Amino acid sequence: MEVSPLREQLIEGNKTFHDITEEICRPVLGKPTKAWWAIFLVAASALGLGVVCIGYQIAVGIGTWGLNRTIGWAFDITNFVFWVGIGHAGTLISAILLLFRQKWRTSINRSAEAMTIFAVMCAGLFPFIHMGRPWLAFFVFPYPNQRGSLWVNFRSPLLWDVFAIGTYFTISLVFWYVGLIPDIASVRDRAKGKIRKFIYGLLSLGWDGSNRTWLRYESLCLVLAGLSTPLVLSVHSVVSFDFATSVIPGWHTTIFPPYFVAGAIFSGFAMVLTLLIITRKALNIEHYITINHLEAMCKVIILTGSMVGLAYGTEFFIAWYSGNEYERFAFINRATGNYAWAYWTMVSCNVIFPQLFWIKAVRRNVPAMFVLSIIVNIGMWFERFVIIMISLSKDFLPSSWANYSPTFIEVGTLIGSFGLFFTCFILFARVLPVVAMAEVKAVLGFGRKSVQGGAHD
Repeated sequence: MEVSPLREQLIEGNKTFHDITEEICRPVLGKPTKAWWAIFLVAASALGLGVVCIGYQIAVGIGTWGLNRTIGWAFDITNFVFWVGIGHAGTLISAILLLFRQKWRTSINRSAEAMTIFAVMCAGLFPFIHMGRPWLAFFVFPYPNQRGSLWVNFRSPLLWDVFAIGTYFTISLVFWYVGLIPDIASVRDRAKGKIRKFIYGLLSLGWDGSNRTWLRYESLCLVLAGLSTPLVLSVHSVVSFDFATSVIPGWHTTIFPPYFVAGAIFSGFAMVLTLLIITRKALNIEHYITINHLEAMCKVIILTGSMVGLAYGTEFFIAWYSGNEYERFAFINRATGNYAWAYWTMVSCNVIFPQLFWIKAVRRNVPAMFVLSIIVNIGMWFERFVIIMISLSKDFLPSSWANYSPTFIEVGTLIGSFGLFFTCFILFARVLPVVAMAEVKAVLGFGRKSVQGGAHD
């Protein structure tokens, strides 16, 4: 059968079905490499620093932060919004690209889904600490109690966050686990040792690979994709309401929901790119996560980055066009005030540098992609810092204006959240298949005349 020369192979190296199973299962069933140990120790050290900092601030109180009477939100909410945004790309790749039948997603969806789970865990850490008394965190749930008028406020966007993010985390976790079941069964069939066989057998839920099982599996995946798709758009919209429903200049704007969603997908894809560049090298799976996959992600980053740049310009235009002097001042202050360095870092990282992805040579150069993906994530962290901190620092009353600088405890907690994220991801890569074997086998023939040798196993 003739194959169009425009169709490039999704999986390189002329692999067979058997090759895919053996090579993807190898990092799970074999011994960890030196590269794995090196990355794990760095991540675990960062996590250790975070644990110490969190333990200290829970024992002493959040007075250890650099907040003051004017700036009551700063590093904590910045980090919360940043990590929620990172969690967006996973479900986008899993659900929306699945519904649109995008074949290139099959090599990267598993890692992106795992990234979503771990990023949402990191996000939830910051409101939990900010409560001051985290052991009373269950107060945020509306359940029958004897606390009288002390009841959750359903009109507060902060409560909407609890439900939106809780729902998103639950659906994402189920979607991730269901997708793993056939591959866990493959690991189960190759595992040696009673304990390992028992654990993978338990997790595979009795998967037998029959036609009926596959049919139910495919149907459930489509249902979960349909449930997840609106969540991709709703979660960060709800997070943006935390700010848009207030009257603070710079926050009170209707553009925030689409602006936040575009920014979340932008930062999420950049983080997926960072993770996959490291993972494909460390686990030697460059034939499965190819340069074409990375290039496709770069194109999504260009699109969403352009939307973010448009949002920045629109904000400035509306502040001028509205005739509201407080709005005008807020945006002029961002670009020329005490924290202008943060604003221009944001613009440089999110608008200027990503334009390099228009150049094909850059989109196919792995070191360049790696550096640019990190730059985008730095820029997106600063975006949240600019929106939250600079807007609060100069509000309606000049007498209340104040500056803010983070303490060591806050910086250590941020580093710790990165440690938690990477430690979870590295452990995931050690105990579960990072590439969806079953889905990759389904697209193995794309761009090839035939698949030779081996059998589905």
